[in-house]
Order: sequence, then structure tokens, then C-alpha cells
Amino acid sequence: MHVIATAGHVDHGKSTLVRALTGMEPDRLEEERRRGLTIELGHAWTALPSGERIAFVDVPGHERFLGTMLAGVGPVPVVMFVVAADEGWMPQSEEHLVALETLGVRLGLLVVTRADLAEPGPAVLEARARLARGGLGQAEALVVSGRTGEGLAELRAALDRLVSGLPAPDAEAPVRLWIDRVFSVRGSGTVVTGTLPEGRVSTGDELEIDGEPVRIRAIESLKEPVDSATGVARVALNLRGRLTPERGRALVTAGAWTSTDLVDVRIHAAPGFDGPLPRRLTAHIGSAAITCDVRPLGVLVARLRLGRRVPLHLGDLLLLRDPGGHRAPRVLAGARVLDPRPPGLVRRGAARARADQLAAAALDAPSLLRVHRLLRGEQLLAMGCELPGPPVEGDWYADPAHWSSLGERLAEAVRRHGDDHPLEPGMPLEAARHELELPDRRLVTALIHPPLKTVGGRIVSGPSGGLPATVAGAVRRLAAELSERPFLAPEAGHLTALGLGPRELAAAVRAGALLRVADGIVLLPGADARAAAVLAALPQPFTVSQAKIALSTSRRVAVPLLEHLDRRGFTERVDDYHRICRVGGS
Repeated sequence: MHVIATAGHVDHGKSTLVRALTGMEPDRLEEERRRGLTIELGHAWTALPSGERIAFVDVPGHERFLGTMLAGVGPVPVVMFVVAADEGWMPQSEEHLVALETLGVRLGLLVVTRADLAEPGPAVLEARARLARGGLGQAEALVVSGRTGEGLAELRAALDRLVSGLPAPDAEAPVRLWIDRVFSVRGSGTVVTGTLPEGRVSTGDELEIDGEPVRIRAIESLKEPVDSATGVARVALNLRGRLTPERGRALVTAGAWTSTDLVDVRIHAAPGFDGPLPRRLTAHIGSAAITCDVRPLGVLVARLRLGRRVPLHLGDLLLLRDPGGHRAPRVLAGARVLDPRPPGLVRRGAARARADQLAAAALDAPSLLRVHRLLRGEQLLAMGCELPGPPVEGDWYADPAHWSSLGERLAEAVRRHGDDHPLEPGMPLEAARHELELPDRRLVTALIHPPLKTVGGRIVSGPSGGLPATVAGAVRRLAAELSERPFLAPEAGHLTALGLGPRELAAAVRAGALLRVADGIVLLPGADARAAAVLAALPQPFTVSQAKIALSTSRRVAVPLLEHLDRRGFTERVDDYHRICRVGGS
């Protein structure tokens, strides 16, 4: 299926033309038919000569219903622009074209209708010239009469040619269906309608409206029940959920869109508008019309504060309109979303710096990462980006320059922490996370590369294990003394003379540079396993005296060392005087 919006000023001509093409009445309201004035969105459909099905969204032409017109054309990328031969190009024709041009609609047909009432040539020439300036210069022009049927066969053939060249939508894209009508059906409940531009909806699917889950109970497309529908399609969805939907809300795939009320945008003025934007405007996207406050950041960039949250992607286009008041409403500008979750502007000069960033911004993940520095993959996808290669850790992505800078800052933070806390065995991981203002401790771990390493939940640098040079030197001197008799632990006075007082010993033990056997008894790391190997060679069982001799140590050391070996499972007491050595240990 393909969906085309019918735009232009001449309401009765458009409705008559759609009626003649489809055999359906697009004007649902009695007042519309009585006055010949389209007030609400109309819908009709037909099959083309090729067999392709096409649906029309007939939008109001009168200036008072410009908001409704935008709700109809917003989700539709193709237009059938209708001009009356007896009226020609009208101010409302201009307003519609400005809106379409600002929305970036570049595909369509020009149809000059009511050819039975006036010579169509002048209207065709004028309209073609204006559409060419509005970006629709390739639109084929046709002359028809909805009343007499003149030119309808040629129009159907032209519609076939138009839709055959349309790009195929992505059936796997996330769903965003802007609701343009809501009603209730007895026995079924709430039904919403809208144009599905891409993606797929199926019976039983769970979607969201404003963060609230809703489930699709049933689907109709062109009044026919279906199990699923893929874009582009006109669909009616029977929903079940607690939220009461309304026009201007969107049904979306959960987690696939960024729900936001603050966006940074690039402004492009609508044709004919060259003044500064008012500070309060109406922003249109899809079928939504939302009051917004405008904060200019630079010449062509601004920050919009929307009156409510809407689901957006990077690159989405909002149309900014003066809501009117004593004047007729005017389309003033288009606003291309450059960042759907922009950073705060709190420091002096932040707005100017942000304007410079946005001026160079591209519609991709690297551009967003240059601003946000770190983002999860799910955040990038919800912002409408493809993931930029492998993550730096888990599902975290980083701006390369920022990631490199973090590595340098971490090394400096570890060095500075060592200077400020000389007896601590390195910098705690959590302290490093706070220092670098990182949202996840795993990111700290991912930044650790030689000569940095982690020991016991702390980051240390170099072979000293993070010990100050004086403590590391004292440990080396102790190791040299223990090289001859590794189990003869020195007494406290000698340790102090070596430079290993209580605080220095504690730091060395925490860093794994020394093994604390008991209070006042320290040996080199691994000494307990080596002692067990010596004791395993003794006749079993053995006494404390036998162990003392075998280990070439004193009773002061042998007793607590054997108790340590018992706790580690290297040895086991068999009575008050004897032990046996066990294989292994804990």
C-alpha cells in the first residue's frame, strides 16, 4: 500500500476528486458536506491499474484548519497538490506549499481540477512554476474534472508511475505511529487510526503511548481485518490499556525512541520568512502540535522546550508555526533535531560553546558522542543512531578523544592519590570512578592498562604494587635478609629499624608485599606454602620442636606459623603435641 496526502486550497475540488477516484466520501462530517469545506482529515482508498493499493489522506484547505492539515501531511512523504482551474493559485495554496517545502516533501503530483469550469492552462503554468521553486519541480502535472471524469484515467496512470518509484520502507524499523483519529467501538473499545510509515504492527504486539504500555487486540487496514501490517499503510488499531489515547500522541516500540521535551535543532527558515523567531511557537511533528519555547543559541541553531514529551530520533524534522492570535497562522521554519537529549547550559558562555558544537554537528553517533562523551548502546539506538563499532566496555560507547583523555587522567589520579596517601596500597576503584565522574565502575576497570593494575579492589602502579618508594625499599631490604633463613621473622625492633613500623607493615601487607602470619610476625609472600613443603618431608606426625629445627627458625615464629598453616589447611593437629602435613591447602 502507498499513502498520499491531498493538499491545496480548494476543499470542494479536492473532495470531489478523491470521491471520483475512489468512489468513497472523504468528508465524514455532515457540516463538511453541507458547506463544501473540509474540516477534519478525510480518508479514502482505491486500487490502481497495476493492482497497487493507494490511500488518500484528504487535508483541510482553509487557513483556520492549518494545524489539522499539518496533522495529515506530517507522517506522509508524498503529496497530490490540487489547484482549481477557476481559482488558480490562492494564498492558502501558498501556505500549504510552504508547509510541504519546510517538511521536505519532494515527491508528488500537481493536479489542476475543475477543468470543466475554466481553461486550466494558466493555472497549470502558475502552479508548476511555484511548485518548482518549492522543491516539487519534478511533479507531473495533470488536468482533470472530478465532476465529468475528464483526465481521471490519466491521473490513475500517473499515480501508478509515482508510487512505483517510491523507496521501499524498512519493515524492521521501530514503530512510531502518530495517531490522527480516536473513537470507540461498542464491544471492542478504543480504536486509533494513523499512517504507519515503516515498521510492522501485529496483533498481540505491545507498544507504548507516553511510556504507558498498550496491546494491539485487532488490526484493520482499509476496513479489512489483518493479522499484521507493514509500512507504508493506513491502519486502525483496537487497543487495550489504561491510557486514553488522543490525536497527536504516538504509538511506539518500547525503548526505540527518546522521549523528550528538550531538543537542540538546526533552523531553516520557511520561504518568505526572514525575521527572528518568536520566543513561543507551535511545533508540529507527525499529527502532534505542541507549544514550545525557543531559545536561540546561534544564527541557525536553537534549543526548543516542548510543552510535553514526544518520541524523537536524531534527524527528525519539526515544523515551527506562529499559532496566530489576531493574525493568520504562518509556517515560519523547519527545525532538524541535532540532539534529542541535549546537555544542560549552566556555565557562563555555555550557550555560545554549544552553538559552535551544533554548527559542526552531523546526524550520527560520533557527533553525539563528542558532546555526551559516554552513552550506552541502548541510548544511541533510542536516539536513532547506528552503533559505531565495538563498545569500550559492556554496552558503553565513548568518544575516542575523551576515552584517551580518561586514561591519562586515571594515571595522574593514581599518582596523585599515592602522593597524598603514601601508606595506602593504591587508589580504590570507587574513588577513581568519582574522580573521573564515570557512571559505571566497569569503565574504570576498562581504562586500566600497564603499568596500572588492580590489586584487591585498588589501582596500583608499577612493580612496587603501589607502595611508596620508602616502604618498597624497606620490603626489599627485609627480603634480602630473609633470603638465607626465609622462616626467621625479625622482631618488631628490627622491623622498625628497617623502616617498617606498624603503618608501613599494614600498607605492605595490604599490597601483598608481605605475609602477616600473626601480630608481629611477617614473612615474604608464599612463605607458608614453602614451609608446608619442608614439613611434608618430615616423618609424620611431627612436633613443634621438629618443625622449628626443619624450618631453621625460633619457637617465637614456629608456633604462630604452625597455627597459620592449620588455618590454611596445610597442616592438621592429631593430638596436643603432634601434627601431620596435608597435601595441598586452601
